[in-house]
Amino acid sequence: MAYSEEDGTVEEKENNNKKKTKSALATAWLTFYNIAMTAGWLVLAMAMMRFYIQKGTRKGLYRSIARTLKFFQTFALVEVGHCAIGIVRTSVIVTGVQVCSRIFMVWFITNSIRQIQNEESVILFLVVWTITEITRYSYYTFNLLHHLPYFIKWARYNLFIVLYPLGVAGELLTIYAALPFVRRSGMYSMRLPNKYNVSFDYYYCLIIAMLSYIPLFPQLYFHMLRQRRRVLHGEVIVEKDD
Repeated sequence: MAYSEEDGTVEEKENNNKKKTKSALATAWLTFYNIAMTAGWLVLAMAMMRFYIQKGTRKGLYRSIARTLKFFQTFALVEVGHCAIGIVRTSVIVTGVQVCSRIFMVWFITNSIRQIQNEESVILFLVVWTITEITRYSYYTFNLLHHLPYFIKWARYNLFIVLYPLGVAGELLTIYAALPFVRRSGMYSMRLPNKYNVSFDYYYCLIIAMLSYIPLFPQLYFHMLRQRRRVLHGEVIVEKDD
């Protein structure tokens, strides 16, 4: 069958149009997603402020916002899908670890152990998460709309310097506060003998989770510092080969 240059040009145009359509749809979805997540974390921020103004205490704050927190933090799993299908150029593993560690903190620690829900450390990581996520999602939203205010850009790449260590401290102190209750109750643990012939101790699992912060935190923190230099100061970051 004869194949003309004109036929090839038409096919290329059709492929380009399809790519443009997919790109437009991806951008539209990401814009909607980031607007929704910004709004969700703003709702959480206002709910926390309203509770504290009305009650004047942190006691009961977590339970008052727990449903909204669980919804929006769990919905962030969508971001792993974004990376997996390639509409966001970020490591699936890094994104998965960050999102799943947050979900673990919400569902399997704070939500599961009511005795620690009024701890100061819980309020600490909640405040840090809220400020971080409002900044992060608003940054992505304005960036997608090609109208990024400098103060949003500045906040995205400066606030983490203080917020990231504070958030980690809040998470670690919360896990530490949970340890005695987990040990006494034996929650989520399996002792031998059992029909599955498997032993699992949630208490030691939490200790391992705390220890995992030692190698992970510096890597993520210094990665953000490199990104900060690149975005704010225009430095070219050269990655060295191992």
